[in-house]
Amino acid sequence: MTQHIDKLAWIFVEQRRVLMTRSYGKDQYYLPGGKREQGESDQQALIREIKEELNVDLIPETLSLVEVFQAQAHGKAEGVMVVMRCYQGDYQGQLQASAEIEELRWLTTTDKTICSQAACLVLDYLAENGLID
Repeated sequence: MTQHIDKLAWIFVEQRRVLMTRSYGKDQYYLPGGKREQGESDQQALIREIKEELNVDLIPETLSLVEVFQAQAHGKAEGVMVVMRCYQGDYQGQLQASAEIEELRWLTTTDKTICSQAACLVLDYLAENGLID
């Protein structure tokens, strides 16, 4: 039986690059976001996770679903899949690494070797849609 990890992620593109994060002790970059807590909607979970990880406030009325991606979960047993519901939207505040996040980085398709499989799918999607290089 395939196991799924339910994740929400924020896609933020600026100057044809997408914002990615790397957690302490990890060697791969991911989209910022995380898992929902019991009873949370997509929007509530994403707003909470982004506040925790990047210390900014997403603006709820600007959030919209971009796409849902599925890939092998990085660092998990073969067959454990992450299902990532990706949203875009505006924020208020100053982006900074917080909580478990060690580093923020702006990436393009040339950075796929340092990204999780799910992040690579997002990079390809953004490039195919002319949003990043």
